Amino acid sequence: MQYLKVRRNNTNNKVLVSTSLFLVRILLFFFFPSFIFAQTATSTVTSNKEVQLQKELDGINQEINGLNNTITGLKGEGVGLNRDIKLLNTNINKASLNIRAKNIQISRLGDGIADKSRTVDNLTTRMARERQSLAQLVRKTNELDQASLAEMLLSDEDLSSFFLDLDSFDAIRAGLKNSADSLRSAKAENETARQALEARQNQESDVKAELERNKRLVQSNEVEKKRLLSITKNKESEYGKVLVDRKKRATEIRAALFALRDSGEIKFGQALDYANVVSAKTGVRPAFLLAIFMQESGFGKNVGSCFLKDVSTGSGVGSRSGTVFPKVMNPTRDVPRFMNITKKLGRDPFDTLVSCPQEVGWGGAMGAAQFIPSTWALYENLITNALGIDVADPWHARDAFMAAGFLLKDNGAKSGSYSAERDAACKYFSGRKCSQSSWAATYGNQVMAKASNIQETMIDQLQNP
Repeated sequence: MQYLKVRRNNTNNKVLVSTSLFLVRILLFFFFPSFIFAQTATSTVTSNKEVQLQKELDGINQEINGLNNTITGLKGEGVGLNRDIKLLNTNINKASLNIRAKNIQISRLGDGIADKSRTVDNLTTRMARERQSLAQLVRKTNELDQASLAEMLLSDEDLSSFFLDLDSFDAIRAGLKNSADSLRSAKAENETARQALEARQNQESDVKAELERNKRLVQSNEVEKKRLLSITKNKESEYGKVLVDRKKRATEIRAALFALRDSGEIKFGQALDYANVVSAKTGVRPAFLLAIFMQESGFGKNVGSCFLKDVSTGSGVGSRSGTVFPKVMNPTRDVPRFMNITKKLGRDPFDTLVSCPQEVGWGGAMGAAQFIPSTWALYENLITNALGIDVADPWHARDAFMAAGFLLKDNGAKSGSYSAERDAACKYFSGRKCSQSSWAATYGNQVMAKASNIQETMIDQLQNP
């Protein structure tokens, strides 16, 4: 009687499983062809729109190339009021064209993001469906597995019925494998689709950043144009004052103090010179590199610095407050390297500033670039070779700039795009991309804002006096 119940349950299970598999096949048959048809129809419309947008974009780029030639010619002329006004007009026109081009790119990227978002959503739905199917098959397998082989063989049922049950069991196991394979495939496709979506979103961020930069260029050039237009041809002496003001502003920018964490202050002109050398070696944009150091300097003022006091435990004290910190420096990973670095530089290791620990992890980061000793050791040879020196000093601005440049390059900042630099800043701060940490994303956003300000109000002023 017990086996009879099992037989009935098994028969019902076969019906349920067959029905489930049949429904899954029906869904696949009807859903995916319609999805493919919709994709084909949408892609045709998108293709026509793409052709039109590309044609418009090509025309704009042609105009921009013409304006670039005009700008080159004007810069070759002698300094004069009319020349400066023409140059401003041309730069305004170029920036305005760039704004049009960026808006077209944003439109194209937006369509792509919408398409890729739908793909991710569809794959997520598919994964949920596959998980449900897999769960049902597992339950059915467990139910069939409850009856022991001995019970089946000793029952009153004939052997043909017994082997029918075994066939049912094998069929469900095969279905289980197929469903598991399908789920793995969907996961892989979904990860690929998500990466493509993130790349598209990063492209959109880059274009939007360029759009905003060109808007600011138009505004600043319009202000300067208005000022120059207010000077008539009969007042060339006033134009002379404009030139004097420009040179004075450039001198002030270069002389302005640039604070560095745990390393004092240097003149901005010197910091820019260091950054230009680093850029030539690594490809990292000077304004971005300077923004990292500005951010670290501000961060240092907020959290303070520490002194290492115990090499066995890595504990130390706050340099200003005297507060005891138990995790100033990792005793196994960083303390031995720190002792070696300070010895080579002739520094007292117990009177040398390092970062205090945060809420999570150890402190111990050194100098303006804020490298922990173990990371500094990885880049030490690169720094000495690039600068042609014997010993690299984390508390020397020149060496710290080069170290940061190499790390930012490794983090992806060499491409110079907004999203790549932002992610490089987040990794510099936390070791993770901006999308993986809200705390790091805040740091990255602040660095990018500083980089724009440094580029537009300082570096551009020096390059175009």
